[in-house]
Amino acid sequence: MSETTEPPILLLRRKNDLPDDIVLNILTRLPAKSVIRFRCVCKPWNSSITTSYFISTHLNNFAHAHDTDTDTDNGDGYIIHMPSHTRAMNSSNRPVCTVALDRTFDRIFEIEIPFDFTSGFSQIVGSCNGLLCLVTSTNVIYLWNPSVRKFKRLPDTWLGNLGFVKLGFAYHAENNDYKVLKISSYPWTGLNLTDDIEVYSLSSDSWRRVGMSLRAKVKVWDDSCLSLAPLVSGALHWMSRVVEGEEEREVEVIMSFDVNSEEFRTLRMPDGAMSIVRCQTRLASFKGNLAFLTCGRSEQRGAYQYSMWVMREYGVLESWNKLFVVPLERFSVCIAFIMCGSLLIHCHKTNNQEQKFVLVDSETLHEKDFDIQQPLCVATFMESLTLLDGANMVSY
Repeated sequence: MSETTEPPILLLRRKNDLPDDIVLNILTRLPAKSVIRFRCVCKPWNSSITTSYFISTHLNNFAHAHDTDTDTDNGDGYIIHMPSHTRAMNSSNRPVCTVALDRTFDRIFEIEIPFDFTSGFSQIVGSCNGLLCLVTSTNVIYLWNPSVRKFKRLPDTWLGNLGFVKLGFAYHAENNDYKVLKISSYPWTGLNLTDDIEVYSLSSDSWRRVGMSLRAKVKVWDDSCLSLAPLVSGALHWMSRVVEGEEEREVEVIMSFDVNSEEFRTLRMPDGAMSIVRCQTRLASFKGNLAFLTCGRSEQRGAYQYSMWVMREYGVLESWNKLFVVPLERFSVCIAFIMCGSLLIHCHKTNNQEQKFVLVDSETLHEKDFDIQQPLCVATFMESLTLLDGANMVSY
């Protein structure tokens, strides 16, 4: 045997090696945490996994699988939640997020938040493709992907803090970009000026002002202002008031911001909802459609009820359809509308009843209690490789 002749076993292994494109195709179908570990196999694998093409292919594979499971009711989605007050810490004195099953809210695992929160109110602004947007009580905003253990603190905005702030987070599919919408209002005057609206783009890592031709103001007294601005049909939505007509009459509407075109428009609320004496209103996404939830008093003395309308055809007022009514024995606040169609409700304390958190199935009206001490911020969750190829990120 010559010195250049390889042993038969090595020849056999090379002959049976899978082509690189097949190996990469297999890797794009593995969970994010598994893919991260495979980066250590060799330099070519690491180089391929950290490309934007691989990351987007991996995301599309898992997003498609998740949509299929949701549509056919074959599987559970995931949610992530955290206390809205950061005094709730773990043993290492860090705030913690909990990942749970969407349908049952059963805990799967906990994730420690890697960056520092000042004591006080904190919030999950939104969740897109495994990337979370969080904001502190001092309006410091972070983007964080716990699957790849990376986060980014966003630069300060042009306008700083101008009283009440409404935030939204969305994925710009056409440019493979992520955007944060910030609307600042003056509670003492109510009206938003065009300069009060800013948009952050991850690709440029900067804020810029955007104009709105409508004279509008955020409803600062509305509980929906403390919730996620749902992303439906490529637009973020929130409750607002606009000034119409020569008499400058204020009208309550749903405001939308198209993430791709960055244009604003108004949508009318369901007719039946306007006649209800409402304690709380909330917008949500229900199976890809815009949903309007409202809590008000029922005909039964001292009782309340949650009603929900769904816009079957986006932008068409006549397509609003009242879907269900959930009766409640006492005043409650909807913390979140879960992807599978359940309401997470915070039942307030009464004279003879303690406060509690309840997950209500909107179809069966079955209730499940939780031993939770504080109001929660809740968002959908999935593992992804988003931010893995990002610049100026903090790894931990």
